[in-house]
Amino acid sequence: MAKIAYLQCPTGIAGDMCLGAIVDAGVPLDYLNNQLQGLGIASEYNLREQKVHRQTQIATKVHVELAASHHNHHHHHHGTRHLPEIEALIEKADLPTQAATWSLQVFRQLAIAEGAVHGVTPEEVHFHEVGATDAIVDIVGTCLGLDWLGIESLYCSPLPTGGGTVKVAHGILPVPVPAVLKLWQTRHVPIYSNGINKELVTPTGAALTVTLATDFGSPPAMKLEKIGLGAGSQDLAIANILRLWVGSPVDRQTKGVPEKKSQTPSPTKYPLEEEIAVLETQIDDLSPQAIGYAFEALFAAGAVDVFTQGIGMKKSRPGILLTVICPPEKIAACEAVIFQETTTLGIRHRKQHRSALQRQIEQVETIYGTVRLKVAHQGDKIVNVQPEYEDCAQLAREHQQPWYLVQQTALSTWQKQQQCQASKS
Repeated sequence: MAKIAYLQCPTGIAGDMCLGAIVDAGVPLDYLNNQLQGLGIASEYNLREQKVHRQTQIATKVHVELAASHHNHHHHHHGTRHLPEIEALIEKADLPTQAATWSLQVFRQLAIAEGAVHGVTPEEVHFHEVGATDAIVDIVGTCLGLDWLGIESLYCSPLPTGGGTVKVAHGILPVPVPAVLKLWQTRHVPIYSNGINKELVTPTGAALTVTLATDFGSPPAMKLEKIGLGAGSQDLAIANILRLWVGSPVDRQTKGVPEKKSQTPSPTKYPLEEEIAVLETQIDDLSPQAIGYAFEALFAAGAVDVFTQGIGMKKSRPGILLTVICPPEKIAACEAVIFQETTTLGIRHRKQHRSALQRQIEQVETIYGTVRLKVAHQGDKIVNVQPEYEDCAQLAREHQQPWYLVQQTALSTWQKQQQCQASKS
């Protein structure tokens, strides 16, 4: 059963707080250590968990302790890692597919934001080596943990801005630091001040939420099963704890209202009102073959529909508008495919409501073979019947007949069956 989760962030969010929350929710530290081995940077850090008190509440603190030699190495050589190097580490690490996809997306979003702030491309962003080790362990570890917990959709509370200033490699910056503001802007994140003048949301924390959260706001309707409490580093006026709520989704129709103990469940009302996500990007520098390949990859990632339109772009270039329709919980997976398979640097997305008819698959035996049909209902009334294209195409090839002939035969066979059943009843 798919799980959903909610991040409650009264004192913000940082990478180590995420690790603390997932370990507290039951993800074994040994599992994280074993999976992280594949990155090939195990000599640079040590992971340790500890139970700590924050304002009298007990929570889990996960320490990413950097090796002493690594600190010295950093001071002598000013070593840096860039996005392509970090991406290569993740791709070679043999991580579970979902964890790898999420990790790559989070790092790319972080690099895009840092790049925008410093006026360089995402590939040129310097992840300072000490910071990079931290960020890699925090981000990949969190994605591994969410995958281990079976989370399909993640939601997040509004985020506190924090305040004051923070000292970084380049000097003193105002809080929220520029990269965090940039990340918030990409998703129109709801923010507020809780009166604490400290850095509450780090770039890593912001990148994780902005990339992985389906939505920001109130908790989703869910049956609560586990809570993971991840402690922040400092003691603050509000208990410095990130709370990860894990549970099962509640049917949107019932919103968790206790069911009446009747034998016949009330039928779902159709057309069903549901939320769907629309992703869009325009492209003017990519081979049409790559677009074709991206289509297949997007359907494999869970897209409901994918289409392109020809458009005129800047400098009078012909281009295409690529549009992907997908369930909200598949936004991250579909965006990962678009970034990987196309040349785009940004994707817009919005949520829309759609009305969906009740549909079921029926099959008929024709003279050519078995064909499945999609039958759509509105109440008791059948409003649409469509033979499956692939079934008709395969039979047309096998029997060397025109496709439309197989399609029409399937339709007329189905209609005859309906008439027979009607006359019997």
